[in-house]
This record gives sequence, structure tokens and C-alpha cells, in this order.
Amino acid sequence: MPVIELKIPNLGESITSVTFSKWLKPDGSYVEMDEPLCEIETEKANQELAADKAGKLTWVAKEGEDLEVDALFARIDTDAQPDAGGSAQKTDAPAAEQPAGKTPAAPETPAEPARENYATGHPSPAASKILDEGGVDPKTVSGTGKDGRITKEDALKAVENKTSAPAPEKTTPASPTAAPAATAAPAAPFSREERVERLSRMRRTIAKRLVSAKNNTAMLTTFNEVDMTGVIELRKKYQDAFVAKYGIKLGFMSLFAKACAKVLLEMPEVNSFIDGDNVVYHDYADISIAISTPNGLVVPPIRNVESLGFHEIEMKLKDLSGKARDGRLSLDEMTGGTFTITNGGIFGSLMSTPIINEPQSAILGMHAIKERPVAINGEVQIRPMMYLALSYDHRIVDGATSVTFLVKVKELIEDPVTLLLDL
Repeated sequence: MPVIELKIPNLGESITSVTFSKWLKPDGSYVEMDEPLCEIETEKANQELAADKAGKLTWVAKEGEDLEVDALFARIDTDAQPDAGGSAQKTDAPAAEQPAGKTPAAPETPAEPARENYATGHPSPAASKILDEGGVDPKTVSGTGKDGRITKEDALKAVENKTSAPAPEKTTPASPTAAPAATAAPAAPFSREERVERLSRMRRTIAKRLVSAKNNTAMLTTFNEVDMTGVIELRKKYQDAFVAKYGIKLGFMSLFAKACAKVLLEMPEVNSFIDGDNVVYHDYADISIAISTPNGLVVPPIRNVESLGFHEIEMKLKDLSGKARDGRLSLDEMTGGTFTITNGGIFGSLMSTPIINEPQSAILGMHAIKERPVAINGEVQIRPMMYLALSYDHRIVDGATSVTFLVKVKELIEDPVTLLLDL
């Protein structure tokens, strides 16, 4: 068959449908094998789909449409050949068959310059997000990637240049393509305009799971506070040596992850989850770290934290964070986890009640470090303090267990030498 059908692939056992985000290649254009055709959005990440064969592309799916797995989204006519402009043409008749008395046009002297490749001026998914956040029109960016595609580095430079450049004079009439400028403009006095936007697939999935966690678990939260003096002094004293040896900074997250992993193995109830009438326990600690992205919160796990060094945790966290913000996390990197840590403190949160990441049984919430007066050996001292919150499923984790878990983590953080010595 000269025409092949392209269908939504099976992207994982838990994914049954996707949202067709956008086309990367024009309808009727000629595509090479393995060229990216479109971008789809799953409940976990964005992904590009490529051409299985070379030929003429015919759109079937519409942007913004929800499609089931194995649904048809495009067709490719493998008999078609590219013309000088990059579009496709059918090769039904041999090239030698020309009308009498006419000479075929020489391909080396076209009447007008050939059109640019489809990738020219088109941003990659990571670059597109950066440009959207920075309010930069992709049409104003020159791509340095293959076939002129706008790379992540191009987008970062464009946003940086826009930030550092002086504000342009507003002498050009507004146009439909000037969306960022229109968005940035202040609203008219007493404006009552409204707009309706469809929730992204990731946001819809997040909403569904949060409601499920609230409705299907007996969730309760316990609080404590931790004196961060010990870990702050530890980082100040050894940070330079740590960076010199491992090439990465020692952060608070690796210390908390390591402390939680140690206590999780001592208290398996917190490291378990309910499966029907059974309880599944784990002899390892795969700790999911909440990462904020332009599309929403993702929680990729760092596996076997109990067996990793602090520098290994930091490196894996840096890698996962970069991939999450660029939309490059694989399904395997998004799957699993026996416990979750979320740090609202990076946004300034002083206290919150985090929601359990099902099917896990508990989640630790870190918060902002604030200097507060506390009583130390009968004296009032100013100490850097952080509130900790542990939300847990009361069906499997008792109140005494949750409080004990939080106290053990607090003690390890306040005396980090015991954590380093595994005491």
C-alpha cells in the first residue's frame, strides 16, 4: 500500500488517551522518515511523534483534539516526491512525458527561491515553553538547530535579550501576532472581560488525582518544626570541598531525602500503600520529588535513595528537574515512588497541608526557613526554623507512627552527624 496510516502509539499501561497539541509539519508537505510531525500531550509529559516513512503528509487529527490510543492521526503517501519548495507532488507519470514542443523547466534555475524547511523558525517543545513564558514571538527568533529549528539555547538567548533590551517604542500598530504585548498591557479601567481556556491534559489529570486523594484516603496532617542551624553550618563548612569533589552543590533536598529514606526503612508502614485488602511494603525508598513546571506539578521518583550518596541524589535531582521543565521526562522516569517530598518553601510558603500522592501513604512538606526566637537551654535565641508537615493515610498509618516518623526526621536534620554516620 503506497499510503500508510499513522496512529497514536501505546505510551504506557496507564495512558489510554492523549491530547493532540499541535502539528509541526504543514498539511500536504513532504516529510522524511523519522522527522517529527506533531506534538501530543499525555497526563505525564509532552512527546513528539515522528514519521514512519517518507512521503506526503495528510492531516487527520485536529489540534486540541483528545484521541484514544491507536487512533488515526495522519496518513503518508509514500509514492509522493518532494518538489523544489519542500511540498509533495505525485509521480504518476514518468518525467520524460512532456507535452510536444515544450521544454521542461530547469530545476537549477527556479523562478523564485525555494521555501525554507518546515523546521525553519519552528521551536522545539522545550524552546516553545521558554518563549511562551518569556513573552517572545518565535517569528522574531533565528533558529540555529538542524534545518533552522529554534533550540532551547536560542530561546534562552532571545528571552535574555528581551529582558536586557530597552522597551521598544510603541509606534507599530497592534497586529494579531503581537499576543505577548497585548497580554502584558494593563487592563482598561473597570474592565470586565473574560476568557475561557481549556484545561491542559496534565492539569486535568492533576485535578482528578487530587480529588481522588481527598475522597479515597483518610488523610490527616501532623506538624513539627526543625532547627536548621546544624545543616546550615554543615553546608557552609563543607560546601566548597563538596563542589570541588563532585561538581555540584549540597542542597537541603538531598539531606531531607536521605533522612526520610533512613526513617522509611525503620518504619515500613509509612513506606507502604494499600492495594485492595492488602498492604504492599517496600524494602527500598523511591522518593518522589515535587517539581514545578510550566504545565503543572510533576513528581518523578529518585530510586533507591537509601543506597545513594548525597552527591548522587543532587545529580539525579538536577537531571530530573531539567528534564521536567523541558518536557523531556520519559514515562519510566515519571512512574513509581513510595514516598513524596514537596518543598513549598522555595515559593515562600510558611506552612501548608500537602496532599498525598496516591497510591503512596504519606508525603512530607518542607517550608520556608525563617529566623524565630526559640528557647535553647533556658535562653531565648534566634534560630533558622522550618515547619514540617506530614500528610498521611490514616487507614494504614496510625497517629503515633506519623508523629514518631516526623520526630525522627527532625532529629536527623537537627543533628546531621548522626545522619552521616548512619546512627
